[in-house]
Amino acid sequence: MILAWLGALLIGLSLGLLGSGGSILTVPVLVYLVGQDPKVAMAGSLMIVGVISLISAIPYARQKTIDWRMVAWFGLPGLVGAVFGAWLAHFIDGVIQMLIFAALMLSAAYLMFKPVDLSAPPKQRAAYKIVADGLVVGAVTGLVGVGGGFLIIPALVLLGGLSMRLAVGTSLVIIAIKSFAGFAVYLDVLAAQSLALDWGIIIKFTLIGILGGWLGHKVSHHFDQQLLRRIFASFLIFMGLFILYQKLPGLVMG
Repeated sequence: MILAWLGALLIGLSLGLLGSGGSILTVPVLVYLVGQDPKVAMAGSLMIVGVISLISAIPYARQKTIDWRMVAWFGLPGLVGAVFGAWLAHFIDGVIQMLIFAALMLSAAYLMFKPVDLSAPPKQRAAYKIVADGLVVGAVTGLVGVGGGFLIIPALVLLGGLSMRLAVGTSLVIIAIKSFAGFAVYLDVLAAQSLALDWGIIIKFTLIGILGGWLGHKVSHHFDQQLLRRIFASFLIFMGLFILYQKLPGLVMG
């Protein structure tokens, strides 16, 4: 169980150091280190990530570095998408969800290995396209139980025209909103399959994650961010390939 607590600390540290990415670790930690059913892990992940993100957003709100207009344009459609994605989990086998999750991890690793040029002036994007972006990101992340900060931040910067600092604060609010919405729907998914949450694990992971996030934020200026992104991306590749190795043969044989 010590590895699981270290995993919870790593989730918070990653969020504090990179501003995103920690949420995508939560599901594999709960599945492979705690031994939870994938659907239980995805539901618990949404609550854990939602609380950590909400608390992490408080300093940004105090510093007025949250774009509330973008929360509405991108975040509220993301909430709808997250609810739809979580509802869709009723009809998708847990193995398929984990394979989608693995593909998402490998995509995130690609984005981290090849970071986009955020210094380039963003192009103005039509409001309906921003709404569509929010719906798609919300649906995908709601389906597999992640906050999606690694997708939301580039979208806010490149498509929404926000600065990086404004994007991070705004992203935390969006992640919290849609994580709680997805969690509420996942309760029905678990009830339909006679599965139950482990609130003890959720509370412990959340508290350790909050501590990790605080530590990560404190020491973030001592580390080279590009090196950290590459290390984290390498870990995502390892975990994504590991999930494919674990789940794909069973799907093919089945």
